[in-house]
Amino acid sequence: MNKTELVEKIAAGAGLSKVDAKKALDATVAAIKDALVAGDKVALVGFGTFSVNERPAREGINPATKQKIKIAAKKVAKFKAGAELADAL
Repeated sequence: MNKTELVEKIAAGAGLSKVDAKKALDATVAAIKDALVAGDKVALVGFGTFSVNERPAREGINPATKQKIKIAAKKVAKFKAGAELADAL
């Protein structure tokens, strides 16, 4: 499912126009992004939790040249499915 299909499902499920559903989806995604950038967790009970995870610096291998390279530390977004979502799958 892509963003357009998701907007159509939201519009149909909530009785909104596609324009309003797109605005709602964009606002939701922006709010989650802003919370993660600020270092907060976003917990949607029954669905899951979005959080920030820090990956330490490590050594890797360039597959083309087989030389060792240093991979910098970075922060990544993490999602853990909630109980209801996990049970549905």
